[in-house]
Amino acid sequence: MLITAGPTWEAIDPVRYIANRSSGKQGFAIAAATAALGAQVTLVAGPVSLKTPKGVDRIDVESAAEMNQAVRAALPADAAIMVAAVADWRPRQYVSEKIKKRGSAPPALMLTENPDILTNLAASEKRPELVIGFAAETEDVIDNAKQKRKRKAADWIIANDVSGDVMGGDDNEVHIVSGDGVESLEQMAKPDVAMALAQRIAQTLSAEAAE
Repeated sequence: MLITAGPTWEAIDPVRYIANRSSGKQGFAIAAATAALGAQVTLVAGPVSLKTPKGVDRIDVESAAEMNQAVRAALPADAAIMVAAVADWRPRQYVSEKIKKRGSAPPALMLTENPDILTNLAASEKRPELVIGFAAETEDVIDNAKQKRKRKAADWIIANDVSGDVMGGDDNEVHIVSGDGVESLEQMAKPDVAMALAQRIAQTLSAEAAE
């Protein structure tokens, strides 16, 4: 298993960065659950304050570019579960010294797009048998996840509504969007969500291996 978790930090200058509210809890829980079921797990983690789950090989990164490189280096894998909330953009230019205030006008911050780790993985020559992405949405959760699955060429998209306190919270309610339809799980603790997903992943890989 190849799993990503947490946010990415995109440096503006030595003291500032662009980030998001991801705690990494769900990704770490999935790493723990799949390892508990006997999988060999590589966890590529953004900057979080979480302990490495038992039996998991952890690679720490900071930026989206570093995460993209680590994911590519970790292949091949039977399944990839891209849980990380990767920043869509990064500053076009990193300033090596702290940006100082100049009057009342803020500095112009020019952004450029980060690599699309999920899309790159799905299109890779070393594509895992099962490619799973996550969709953190605040509206039209399932419809947006269906569109994302097609756009990213993923096998599954795990969608959740993050308009409340899911990011950083202890509970989650997810919808598994696949080519077979949508399976909605009830709200439960993130470790329970992780085990439910891990069991379905194991069943899917076993069924594909038997064909």
